[in-house]
Amino acid sequence: MSETGATSGRPERVGTARVVQLYDTTLRDGCQGEDVAFTLEDKLRIAERLDAFGMHYLEGGWPGSNPRDAAFFTAVRQRRLGRTRVAAFGATRRPGVTCAADRNVRMLLEAETPVVTIVGRTWDLPVLRDLRIPLEENLELIADTVGYLRSRVDEVIFDAEHFFDGHRAAPEYALACIRVAAEAGATLVCLCDTRGGSVPAQVAEATAAARAAITAPVGIHCHNDAELAVANSLAAVAAGAVQVQGTINGIGERCGNANLCSIVATLQLKLGYDCVAPAALADLQALAHFIDELANHEPVKNQPYVGQSAFAHKGGLHVAAVQREREIYEHVDPALVGNRQRVLLSDLSGRSNLVYKAREFGIDVDGKDPEVQGLLDELKALESRGYQFEGAEASFELLMQRALHGYARRFRLIGFRVIDEKRIEHEPSVSEATIMLAGPDGQIEHTAATGNGPVQALDRALRKALIKFFPEIDEVALLDFKVRVLGSDGGTGAVVRVLIESGDARDRWGTVGVSSNLVEASWQALVDSLDYKLYKDARARAAAVPGTRTTAGPATARVAGRGGES
Repeated sequence: MSETGATSGRPERVGTARVVQLYDTTLRDGCQGEDVAFTLEDKLRIAERLDAFGMHYLEGGWPGSNPRDAAFFTAVRQRRLGRTRVAAFGATRRPGVTCAADRNVRMLLEAETPVVTIVGRTWDLPVLRDLRIPLEENLELIADTVGYLRSRVDEVIFDAEHFFDGHRAAPEYALACIRVAAEAGATLVCLCDTRGGSVPAQVAEATAAARAAITAPVGIHCHNDAELAVANSLAAVAAGAVQVQGTINGIGERCGNANLCSIVATLQLKLGYDCVAPAALADLQALAHFIDELANHEPVKNQPYVGQSAFAHKGGLHVAAVQREREIYEHVDPALVGNRQRVLLSDLSGRSNLVYKAREFGIDVDGKDPEVQGLLDELKALESRGYQFEGAEASFELLMQRALHGYARRFRLIGFRVIDEKRIEHEPSVSEATIMLAGPDGQIEHTAATGNGPVQALDRALRKALIKFFPEIDEVALLDFKVRVLGSDGGTGAVVRVLIESGDARDRWGTVGVSSNLVEASWQALVDSLDYKLYKDARARAAAVPGTRTTAGPATARVAGRGGES
């Protein structure tokens, strides 16, 4: 991709591929989403990550709206971004005020960015009802502001606010607005579906009309209020738009903006456009999760292309098919966007699921073995009781090792007791857990620990009892703890499912427990968490010795089903 193509606002070809420019507004429009609040350092980290990805344009914010955005433009100049061109966002001058006297216009120039994007009204309704000025005066605002900035900045992008609504209501006026912007020197006119209510056919028709009306190239900026932002963006590109504006993961005001993750993957993998380097596209899932992490959002599992479930298969027929030929149920190779194929375990599973998972864990099994059918039956029985192994693959691997290889836990619970006590009404309660267990040599360990709740007390007491026998337990950290009530009709006696995510310096793993008693369900998940640590470390040691079995070796007791002790 030539430098000219990235900055001219005009379409470019690389070999036989057409280029669509990517304009990211995560740091401005994305920040208008509910529960999104990036710090200045967050915004700088995101800018660097987007630059590494190969984003053509990065809209850093509105310097006239708040001190943080103004500070961003000062700080980002010191970061020496590579190819990404930073844009400052603002609006046309205020009625009755010259551009030179308008504070917001002045601050756009003080941001010292190579690109300035200004928004102007193109629908007669808000001009008359919101700005409350004559339609002709609005044209003057657009022309004056674009011309003033264009003489001082490399690129001026005109965001035609409400263009598609305006084109439906008063098409001649909407086209007149973008015409004066282009004639005043706008390097690109971006057509905005500001309310997010347009449909692809309308977007395609209006985009074609805009292209016929002006010589400047056009772009597209869609909101997702009808869940058509991606479809509308693609329709605009098909109609000749050369730039797509959007946000990573589609975050933004109301229902969000067009999701650049879906757009870039579709443009590049399905429509033959050239947007970013293949190596950058393979970083797409990591980029999406990076933005979620800084926004303190849980990644959306079923997000296309980059979601954890995007290439996950649950039904037995599907799994059997993808093992023979991936393309039967996967529309692209997951690796191209940094994702991977996953097989889920549930009561919908068939033998193919179990064989697939066994091989994923390095266990060679034959789908015709009776042990596999027994494991499948047990899995379905557990799922019917509320167990779910999709987020608890460590628990499933232990279950599979018990069924196929007779794996047994290396310690045995004799009993535990948990006391929750509140001594003074306005002070927090105190929990104490006492545990008695037998170690691998049969030695009895009896310990107690306190915590800010019964689960934390139980976790501490369990670790305290085990660390004498297994010092590596100290490496395990509890990373996440989730409780789900299964069926609210049981009230306080309802069955609950506890999912725990744990990790050490090398791995992360999930475990599960189910019971009508929250402490018991937590115990099951906690025990599996620590047991899996011992199992995987033993497996790693065994793998280093040629000819050693992949199971974790001898143990003192065999566990008889979930939650049971022998």
